[in-house]
Amino acid sequence: MGFVSNWQNEGGDGGGGGFSWGLRNLVRRKKVDSSPSDSSLPSSSGHGRGHHQLAKALTVPHLIAIGVGSTIGAGVYILVGSVAREHSGPALTFSFLIAGIAATLSAFCYAELASRCPSAGSAYHYSYICVGEGVAWLIGWALILEYTIGGSAVARGVSPNLALLFGGQGNLPSFLARHTIPGLNVVVDPCAAVLVCVVTGLLCVGIKESTMVQGFITMANICAMLFVIVAGGYLGFKNGWPGYELPTGYFPFGVDGMLAGASTVFFSYIGFDSVASTAEEVKNPQRDLPLGIGLALTICCTLYMLVSAVIVGLVPYYTMDPDTPISSAFASLGVNWAAYVITIGACTALCSTLMGSILPQPRILMAMARDGLLPPFFSDVNRRTQVPVKSTVVTGLLAGLLAFFMDVDQLAGMVSVGTLLAFTMVAISLLILRYVPPDEAPMPSSSRDTTDSVIPCPDSGISKDLAAGTDDNLTFSSGVAVEHPLLEKAAARCSFLVHERRKVAGWTIMFTCIGVLVLTSAASCVSLPNCARFTLCGIGGLLLLFGLIVLTSIDQDDARHTFGYSGGFVCPLVPLLPIFCILINVYLLINLGANTWARVSVWLLIGILVYAFYGRTHSTLQGAVYLPVAHTDKVHQTRATTVA
Repeated sequence: MGFVSNWQNEGGDGGGGGFSWGLRNLVRRKKVDSSPSDSSLPSSSGHGRGHHQLAKALTVPHLIAIGVGSTIGAGVYILVGSVAREHSGPALTFSFLIAGIAATLSAFCYAELASRCPSAGSAYHYSYICVGEGVAWLIGWALILEYTIGGSAVARGVSPNLALLFGGQGNLPSFLARHTIPGLNVVVDPCAAVLVCVVTGLLCVGIKESTMVQGFITMANICAMLFVIVAGGYLGFKNGWPGYELPTGYFPFGVDGMLAGASTVFFSYIGFDSVASTAEEVKNPQRDLPLGIGLALTICCTLYMLVSAVIVGLVPYYTMDPDTPISSAFASLGVNWAAYVITIGACTALCSTLMGSILPQPRILMAMARDGLLPPFFSDVNRRTQVPVKSTVVTGLLAGLLAFFMDVDQLAGMVSVGTLLAFTMVAISLLILRYVPPDEAPMPSSSRDTTDSVIPCPDSGISKDLAAGTDDNLTFSSGVAVEHPLLEKAAARCSFLVHERRKVAGWTIMFTCIGVLVLTSAASCVSLPNCARFTLCGIGGLLLLFGLIVLTSIDQDDARHTFGYSGGFVCPLVPLLPIFCILINVYLLINLGANTWARVSVWLLIGILVYAFYGRTHSTLQGAVYLPVAHTDKVHQTRATTVA
């Protein structure tokens, strides 16, 4: 933001020491990879882009297949039973609605950023450009957790559904059936591990081939969902909807239970995030990415709400089978043949969701390796299939091991943490893009001589105004320098006003985020005395309202029009929509529970250590020189001329 610029410029060469030097590393930002001027730059991995080029093969139907296939399956076939039994009860439909609203707000933010910055990395990529390296690393590290555990959780749901086709767990072939390790009380699932390996192999073949297979499976999945809605609705009307006729009412666990359920079922809305992660492989990202994200999320949210409304009405929530809630609900009403149809649909849906869960992580690893934060091993792209095969194989091995040993109930909440963190940071990145877009671009330290020759300075070769990131050296659009005293004074005044507006906007965004955190924390902490709780809620609410009013009152930065690719989707209702998105996502994050946060904190701590000992020193921005964007094109042209 506004206060980041000085740290970047002061520490661009990696100089300095101690605490301030470490902070400068955390806030350094990279240039938009998809910017039209990037063609003259080396890739962020330090190698030519040809060595790391993914295939541009995806269109809107492919993106819808990825989005719907990645989403429908987990929420309906795994989490419906456990969330209804433990959190939401008959109000499960409202849990899906709340989670869907938050996902829709995030989808608008994703759509604009993905169309402006169509590069692999998704939320990690956007955070690195808009916020800084430290936050981007944590988001990328959390996304690794999200996709690995998400795939493992989905794979664990296949064997219970498959067992219904064979007449029970005892009738499954021994190499597919679950087994308990004596003395350790660990239930292993060979079927889940085998399925992860098969999907990993398919993803290594090619993005277009794997997406076509996922599309066929997704069509079967949607047909199964429509059957559940139609047949379940008929049975519900025929039997009087016994699930809604309960003495405990519609909210047996209260509103807090419904919101806790919404936090958990957020796991079922990670599909469009998978779409954003394939941005580099889309033929026309400015048009196709927003359409693919919007249509996929609309289809998924509609089907989720309809299916959940039917299922919680067929049987009382406390009698639901946590492993196979839909199939068991139909079987309990004597419609056994329908249970088999649903089971087949569940298996195909989970296979499609598994593909969508494993697909994004290799691209996240590749993006982080390109930026030097992970070893270059992960950035390699197979020349024949144009897929990051090495990263895909590593992802499959990790997901397969987790699916083999761990229980899905322990995994769902951890996946929601990664999803909600990513959604929150994408909304913050959109605010930064609109109000304080990066006005500086990193250049390699080798460009110092070129910069000196282009913009000479008697003392150091770089003017003080340039080093400070200001635009005092203004020119007209025709390229004529401003030399008249009155015009110079007006230009200086305009530059000062722009600088002050950016500073106000940057601090306002930060205080708005603080207000959201205070408000949601106080509202969620029921153990606090009412006086302290209401006071903190008031403080947080005032900060939030102040930020909304200030950001609504001031103009958005004109530089947003030239940030990345233009002509794509533009998120409406800024700043209201992204701020509301941040509020919902942070509230859901806080309500995930202490046990979930304890497990996730261990993973994040490991990530901090990896960054401190490897990523910080191997970053491609190590030693970079930050120049105002207005001067970078001139430097590129001079370097190109010199090389020629």
